[in-house]
Amino acid sequence: MGSWLLSGLTLTATPTSITILPFRKHSSPFIPRKQARRISYSCSCRSRDVPLSTASAYAVLGLQPDCSTTEIKAAFRSKVKQFHPDVNKDGDSMIRRVIEAYQILSNCTRSEIIERECLDPFDAPECEAFDIFVNELLCVGKACSSSCVQRAPHAFSFVSSTGTARASSQGHGDDYQVQCAVGQCPRNCIHYVTPSQRILLEELLDSILEAPYDISAEADLLYSLITKAKFENNRFQKPKKQPKTSTQHVEWF
Repeated sequence: MGSWLLSGLTLTATPTSITILPFRKHSSPFIPRKQARRISYSCSCRSRDVPLSTASAYAVLGLQPDCSTTEIKAAFRSKVKQFHPDVNKDGDSMIRRVIEAYQILSNCTRSEIIERECLDPFDAPECEAFDIFVNELLCVGKACSSSCVQRAPHAFSFVSSTGTARASSQGHGDDYQVQCAVGQCPRNCIHYVTPSQRILLEELLDSILEAPYDISAEADLLYSLITKAKFENNRFQKPKKQPKTSTQHVEWF
């Protein structure tokens, strides 16, 4: 099943029928900062691995099967801090596994987990926003008059299953082509976010795209988190460096 946005309508196609649903409007993106990290990296880890079993979920969180609900929640928060993208190079894929494990053991959906346990990156961004997130619910893919894939093919690519665009690599904050793709997107569906925000937004977006039922509540949560991320990221200020001082005696010549 795939979905496309044409002339203000969302077309959801199945093997036997086509359902027409209205889409929600979204606010405009913010202007990205010019400074950026110099190292780019691939987003291939977003693809799903083999689903976790219940036993594997306990192992991912480092718990025993007879643990309590409180211990599961505490282990989840501990693992999220342990595999933070700024601390751990493999944190991107590991945080996704941790969320999946917690989803299995807590019987909560990904949107419920993000809304209840993972709002800290949106309340207090950990760094400047240089990662790229594409809201595929608004993207029209190859029908776009100003395609980000054509403008910056090294940073964006089309998803074969949906036909929409997606960030294929990160670390292009100072790339002029990427900045043009973000600023000139006619659907306002590309946003600069922090690494933690990007992971959570991608998890929420994937749960929406995979759901075979009405996901209007999850979509509203996605839009609200994007709006909050833009607001807080614009307010972010780098910690000021303290001047180096010395208490040792200095001889003047």
